[in-house]
Amino acid sequence: MNGQLPECWGHRGASAEFPENTFASFEAAIAEGSDCIESDVHTTSDDRILMFHDVSLERTTDGSGIIAELPWEDCISKVRTLKAPHQPIPLFEQALDLLMRPDAKHIKFNVDIKPSNEPERLFELMARLVKKIPNWETDLAPRLILGLWHPSFILPAKRHLPTATLIHITASLSVADEYFFPHVTGFSVAFPLLLTSTGQRFLDKAKQEGKSVGVWTVNRVDEMCVASKLGCQWILTDRPAIWRGVRDRLGQDFESTYSKEVPSSFWYSTPTYYLVAHKLLNYYARKKIIRFAGPLVRIPSPA
Repeated sequence: MNGQLPECWGHRGASAEFPENTFASFEAAIAEGSDCIESDVHTTSDDRILMFHDVSLERTTDGSGIIAELPWEDCISKVRTLKAPHQPIPLFEQALDLLMRPDAKHIKFNVDIKPSNEPERLFELMARLVKKIPNWETDLAPRLILGLWHPSFILPAKRHLPTATLIHITASLSVADEYFFPHVTGFSVAFPLLLTSTGQRFLDKAKQEGKSVGVWTVNRVDEMCVASKLGCQWILTDRPAIWRGVRDRLGQDFESTYSKEVPSSFWYSTPTYYLVAHKLLNYYARKKIIRFAGPLVRIPSPA
């Protein structure tokens, strides 16, 4: 294989082992050799930014309610994860402080911007906190990667955080192609979408236009090997230690490792690899982001 192997991006930290989107998970991802930590953001009613995936608290914590309707002070600040070790929900500024520790200054930070957020408000709050970090322009900004789902977030992101890298997170290659190509440097794509001829054409176009492509969420060794062979730039995984180990093996002997881990039946082994599943994924992905953030809008290409 020619070229570098994909980077290791810890999905919500090392979330297979630790409560997702917590310091325990983030610190484990760093210790396990991640190149990047991925996390999600939501704003509270009192303008605090939480590192949290869901719109509401119930699935992963002992709290309840919609985050946007609840304050941090004397409410969400007391919530703990259901999964042990029981952790508080981190704030965005606390995550930035973690990234500035000596052992984490090489770590990139991929912030998944959920489409339920109000973009102007969120990015203004984020920018205010980023600019409080000493030497943020050189020590933090180059590591900040904003993952956008909806095109209405593009211009507010560029306005408030112009130095951040923008990527599009997608479960729909048609949305990526129609609305994001001129505006982002890369794409974080649901892994199965790249396994068809449509996915290969998308990869070829991205390569021709100098765009990076990574995949989410990949926890199986065979899928890690296939993503590497496809030429992806990063693999988003709940299991950073597993991917680091596989990556080391691929680096030592790519072909023999690939042959050992990827059976000839791989391409037919999982329902989500089939085109009909991709059509359903595209339909529901479009429906979901429109439900949260409104109709899809084409942003004029940069001059």
